[in-house]
Amino acid sequence: MASERQRAAARKNIKKAGAAAKKKRTIAHLPKKTRTALAKQANKVKRQKAAKKS
Repeated sequence: MASERQRAAARKNIKKAGAAAKKKRTIAHLPKKTRTALAKQANKVKRQKAAKKS
């Protein structure tokens, strides 16, 4: 299992990747692993927001 520092670094990297992708529209050029991670995180947030609403 990843350590807390590794998880924090991963979150930071995903945030950075997302920001860069938004700015440059490079989601298609990101590594598959990063794209998957971004999508998973987006879905998680979407689910959390939906749960708060209902």
